[in-house]
Amino acid sequence: MRALYPGSFDPLTNGHMDLIERAASLFGGVIVAVLSNPNKKPVFRVEQRIAQIQASTAYLDGIEVISFDGLTVNCAETHRADLILRGLRAMSDFEYELQIAHTNRSLDETLETVFLATSARHSFLSSSVVKEVARFGGTIDHMVPEVVAKDLIKLFNSAFPPR
Repeated sequence: MRALYPGSFDPLTNGHMDLIERAASLFGGVIVAVLSNPNKKPVFRVEQRIAQIQASTAYLDGIEVISFDGLTVNCAETHRADLILRGLRAMSDFEYELQIAHTNRSLDETLETVFLATSARHSFLSSSVVKEVARFGGTIDHMVPEVVAKDLIKLFNSAFPPR
């Protein structure tokens, strides 16, 4: 079975990595699908997010990283995914994720959504939190893979050079 793990991954966090690693051991392949959403203003271009994920997952077998826009169900069909993988950090994520799962199921009755709970040590992480900590010069080494930390530090140091 091949799992499609969609998201913006802006940036990729250790919580995302936790799910990717665990999914790699559960499924025959994992497609990490980076969403290109015109309604969002990402800090990293899609190509850079793909490169970050590829570098961060290079040690894992069966990981494919792609970009997509439009409906997740269409992406799953195009890439022959058997299921959609979604992560849950807290109960507050469940209501939103369940609504999306039901929507996807209404569009394609053959496509299941599987939820994995993020490991407790990463449950506080979100891409928004990471960006805010990085923007104000906080330590992010424990929040993101090394390549992402370097890119965030470079980005925010150029945007807000030290005085």
